[in-house]
Amino acid sequence: MAHIKLLNEELPGIVGLLNYRPETAKPLLELAETLLRGESTLTSGEREIIAASVSYWNQCHFCHTSHAAAAAAHLQSGLSIIDDIKAGLPQTNVSDKLRALLNIAHQVQRGGKHVTETDIAAAVELGATDQEIHDTVLIAAAFCMYNRYVDGLGTWAPVPNEAYEEMGQRMAHVGYGKA
Repeated sequence: MAHIKLLNEELPGIVGLLNYRPETAKPLLELAETLLRGESTLTSGEREIIAASVSYWNQCHFCHTSHAAAAAAHLQSGLSIIDDIKAGLPQTNVSDKLRALLNIAHQVQRGGKHVTETDIAAAVELGATDQEIHDTVLIAAAFCMYNRYVDGLGTWAPVPNEAYEEMGQRMAHVGYGKA
């Protein structure tokens, strides 16, 4: 049970919180839509992997699993990617550039000042653009906020990966905050 009385206690994770405060839901959903589905040279699947990874490092089960399920939908990889992200993607074919961007995201998750010139140079050497680095840092920072919002209010989350499949499909193919 959440730390506050939600309008619908059956809605998991951020879904219940967005339902509780529609006026704050709108900008939060617009930010997620822009970061994860907006124009970018990074695919939506890659950006969902960044969001899911940061969420895993923050121990936010709901956000990790839902965004990993969205990555699975984008990449048509199956739900096994949910656990593969936890393991550092040993079974998922991702570019060295994405791995370098994930390192930057992890540094942001630890604290923004942990990002070093060496981290940035490694990503640039592997082909990352300034916009991709910018977007990676913003996704990581935003998901630290989303994770703390979800967990700070004690929302509940289904445990099995399969419970997130439909949500992941909807996030990937319909978007955030759309009917």
